[in-house]
Amino acid sequence: MGTPTLWVGFNAAVLAMLALDLGIFHRHSHAVSLRGAAAWSAVWVSLSLGFNLWILRTQGAGPALEFFTGYLIEKSLSLDNLFVFLLVFRSFGVALQYQHRVLFWGVMGALVMRGALVGIGAALVARFAWILLVLGALLVIVGVRMLVRGRPDLHPERNPILRWLREIFPIAHGETGERFFVLENGRRAMTALFLALVVLEGADVIFALDSVPAVFGITRDPFLVYTSNVCAILGLRAFYFLLAGALPFFRYLNAGISAVLIFVGGKMLVEPWIRVSTQVSLTVVGALLGAAVAASFLAARASESTPG
Repeated sequence: MGTPTLWVGFNAAVLAMLALDLGIFHRHSHAVSLRGAAAWSAVWVSLSLGFNLWILRTQGAGPALEFFTGYLIEKSLSLDNLFVFLLVFRSFGVALQYQHRVLFWGVMGALVMRGALVGIGAALVARFAWILLVLGALLVIVGVRMLVRGRPDLHPERNPILRWLREIFPIAHGETGERFFVLENGRRAMTALFLALVVLEGADVIFALDSVPAVFGITRDPFLVYTSNVCAILGLRAFYFLLAGALPFFRYLNAGISAVLIFVGGKMLVEPWIRVSTQVSLTVVGALLGAAVAASFLAARASESTPG
């Protein structure tokens, strides 16, 4: 599918929507309301499904199903990022009204990173067919480690880029508003917002190393891998403000995501001998995520009804 016209058109549409988001609807820093987050979540999901419908009508059911399966996987993996957002903002004391600004530029960086990884991955897959077995094994290992150890703890002080930046720039003190850098004592100093942004971008690199290979396990079309990644990421900010208060209740989401990674990795490993259709993949992924969400909901209800 990846003709130059499609690549340019898709990225132009994404940039236009992001400019509309930050330049008009979120021009001034403010706390995002629950209603606003729900509305923007509906907008991004609707746009993604509309794009999926366009693929169905112009390219057929096969590519459309591959995009939707990849989008579902990416959406579930990106939801796991929300826990990191919550921890980062708490660690750096980022006020609620400035969190959208940090997430916006974090998403911009993530789009560039995902595009680069998709390009590298597509080149490797085209030249070295065995790389799919390596990626499959990697996904299985990551999935098993996540299932056994759970979500890794966040340690911003161990971030090498952050340590390097602290050697160059001092850290600003006092109220800095929505700025990433300020002047203090004649020197440019980093604010808490910029520190949070650096940690978020570093975390996304780690997440991307899981999510991009996972979609290559569904489709080999770089355009579908890239667009499913982008569509899932674009709605991440709104989902954060919508679900931040409910994140502690998604206690089994991590297990569901682990199972998805293990399944996709296993699918890639057996693919030279056993062909697993996209329809089967979509059914399994949907069932695993649905079971994780249902188990989380039932556990939360049980905790609420337990006395004391």
